[in-house]
Amino acid sequence: MAQLLEGKPLAEKIKEEIKKQVVSLKVKPVLASIMVGENAGAASYVKSQAKAAENLGIEYRLQTLPQDTTENALIDFIRKLNVDQSVNGMIIQMPLPAAIDYKKISQFISPEKDIEGMHPQNIGKLLFGKAKLIPCTAAAAMELINSSGIDLYGKEVVVVGHSEIVGKPLALLLLDKFATVTVSHIGTSKAGKLEEHVRRAEVLVVAVGKAGLIKGDWIKEGAVVIDVGINRVAEKIVGDVEFEAAEKRAAFITPVPGGVGPLTVTMLMRNLVEAAKAQQQ
Repeated sequence: MAQLLEGKPLAEKIKEEIKKQVVSLKVKPVLASIMVGENAGAASYVKSQAKAAENLGIEYRLQTLPQDTTENALIDFIRKLNVDQSVNGMIIQMPLPAAIDYKKISQFISPEKDIEGMHPQNIGKLLFGKAKLIPCTAAAAMELINSSGIDLYGKEVVVVGHSEIVGKPLALLLLDKFATVTVSHIGTSKAGKLEEHVRRAEVLVVAVGKAGLIKGDWIKEGAVVIDVGINRVAEKIVGDVEFEAAEKRAAFITPVPGGVGPLTVTMLMRNLVEAAKAQQQ
C-alpha cells in the first residue's frame, strides 16, 4: 500500500522558512492581486491567498477591476504596478473576461514581479536552470516528488499533460535533475500509446483534468505518483488517476484533494519573497 504524499505538512514546513525570510527583509513584502469582474471560484482562491499572506507577514492588496475592463486598460493598470516600488509581485486572477487574452497580458508584467513565473524571460531562465520564479503548480509537484526521497538521476519519468503551467515547466525542472523525461498528451492518447508510456514510469505526474484517465493497473509497482488533476464527480473531488487501484501498486501517491493543492499557494508566496529579496538587493 502506497505512502501518502500530503501537501499540507510539507506546506507548513516551507511556510516556516518563508516566515524567517520575511522577517529578514527590510520592509514588509507586498503582493498585488488583480481580479477583473466577479467569479465565485476566483473569489475563493483570493480568500485563500489573502489568508496565507496574512499568516506569513505579507501584505495582500486586492485590486478589483470592472467586468467591462478592456485589454488595453488592464495593460495600463499592470504598467502602473510595474513602476510602483511598494509592490513586489503581482498575480492576475483567472478566469479573465473572454475579450482579454491572458497569454498576451502576462507578458506585460515585469519579469521581476512575475510571481506566477509565466513571463517568457522567467521561462527562459527555467530552460537554463537559473529560474528563481517558477510556475507554482509545477514547483508544488516538484516539492512532492522530492519529499518522496527518490533520486531522480536516470529515472523514467512520465508527465501526462503539456500545459504551460504544469507539464512544460515541470519537464524542464525534471531534466535539470537528469531524469529521463517523457511528456505525453492528447496526441499520445489518440495514437493509443498512453498506457505503454505510463506503465514504464518510475515517477508519474498527471495534470490533465479528466477523472479516471489513468487506470490504476497501469501504475508500475513501486512508482511515485503525483496527481495534479482536480475533478468533481458526483459531489466528490477526485484526481486524474484511479486512486484506490493505484494506491495498491505505487510506493508513494498524492491524495486528491490534499496533495498538490495545499502547496500551490505556498509556492506563490515563496516566489513573492524571492522577488522581494531580489528587488531589495
